[in-house]
Parts: sequence; C-alpha cells; structure tokens
Amino acid sequence: MASTASRFIKCVTVGDGAVGKTCMLICYTSNKFPTDYIPTVFDNFSANVVVEATTVNLGLWDTAGQEDYNRLRPLSYRGADVFVLAFSLVSRASYENVLKKWIPELQHFSPGVPVVLVGTKLDLREDKHYLSDHPGLVPVTTAQGEELRKQIGAAYYIECSSKTQQNVKAVFDAAIRVVIKPPQKQKEKKKKQQIYYVGGNSFVSNERCRARACIIITALAC
Repeated sequence: MASTASRFIKCVTVGDGAVGKTCMLICYTSNKFPTDYIPTVFDNFSANVVVEATTVNLGLWDTAGQEDYNRLRPLSYRGADVFVLAFSLVSRASYENVLKKWIPELQHFSPGVPVVLVGTKLDLREDKHYLSDHPGLVPVTTAQGEELRKQIGAAYYIECSSKTQQNVKAVFDAAIRVVIKPPQKQKEKKKKQQIYYVGGNSFVSNERCRARACIIITALAC
C-alpha cells in the first residue's frame, strides 16, 4: 500500500520556446492535448503522485524559454528538486541549445540539481507529411539524444509525444524517481582525477596514486 505523501518535490521544466514544454505539462495533468500554441500558459500544478509505492506531492513549474525571460526565469529555480530539460526532436537548434544555453544556466543557478533530458514531439520525427513540409530538416535520433544525456550527466533520457501521450507519464515518473531514489554515482566518478602540469607536460594523478605517496613535481611557468 502506498504511504501518505511525506515530501514535496518541485519539478521545473526548462528548454527553448516552442519545444512543447507547456503541452507536455497540460497533457500530463489533464490528459488533453492543446491544439493551439499559446506560450507558457500552464499554471503551477500540485498533486499527490504514486511512484514505486511511494506517494509524493509533485509540484510542476512551467518556464518560458525565450530570451525576453532570461532574467525572470531563474526565479522559478529556487528550491527545485529536479529539472525536466526539454528539446524538440524536430528542432536541431533546440537540441544544440541544451549544451550551449540550458546546462550552463542550470549549473549557474542550481548546481547539483538532477536533470531528466526529454526529447519532445516524437510523433513528428517520422511524420512524412511534416518532414516533406520542412525540407532539409534532420530529426534528432535516439542515439544522439542518449549521447547528449551522457554529455550533460542527466539521470534519464526519454522521448515523448504529447499529441499521442506516449511516454509523457514516464517523464514525470522518472523525475520523481531520481529524487526519491537517486542513482548511485559511478565508481569512476568517485576516483577524482587531478591534472598536474610539469614543464608543459600534463600528468594525471588519482586518489589511489596519492594514497601511495606518489610525488608530483609541479613547475610554475613564469
């Protein structure tokens, strides 16, 4: 039996404008797909949600990705437990902005907060009519999305479609899961490496080496 909600989880969605963040939230909370594009009209949502027999109170925050909101948007980040970082599978620019814009912004304002990477508009990636209307468009592949996840250190990568509701629930289940059951850090990350520069050459020293009293002679360039 699921327990009574014992904690509140604040989940904030971020990403370029028009990638489908608001549609995804509306679809998740109402099971409806908005047919008209109205930027960022989703009201903050809060409800008890059960994931893996654990009940949490999930709060969802929508944000605007346009540059006009760059100063106001970070105000929503305070107290965030997890970010859902979205890009469109049919927008190469939004995919590239994950590394160029969003990860630097999140690391600056909310360092250490876990991220769930989401590729939206899955239904359009193989839509022949849509692709024919957008000549030259090269959709983002699953492999490319997974590679980006590794680059930014996101806990999960999920592709979804708000229109068909495919994997929308999985996105927010993953966001809850990464908070209540954080993935164990890889052993490699526990062995922190430091680079020392000796006469212009670089040497890597890890904790095991230092534990054995290895001596690194550091030369400072004038």
